Amino acid sequence: MNWATAIVLIVLISAVAGVLRSRGGGSRRLRQHGADKQAALEQSQREKELQEEVGQLKDRIQVLERIATDPARRTAEEIEKLRDER
Repeated sequence: MNWATAIVLIVLISAVAGVLRSRGGGSRRLRQHGADKQAALEQSQREKELQEEVGQLKDRIQVLERIATDPARRTAEEIEKLRDER
């Protein structure tokens, strides 16, 4: 084996190793992309849950505001009506 053959083999081995390394990195990037996509999906689901909870809290606040600003008799009637619903 002469020196030119050795150089060609070294270059060839380096090229093959580079290709294999890049393919492995690509699959890592795909896995990362999949993880990012899953995290975004979970975040959007969490946002929906939070929006529903905020809506429920707004409804409760409206009831409390109405109770706080209405005359006592009407308030007592509404409280009794809410007790009867449960």
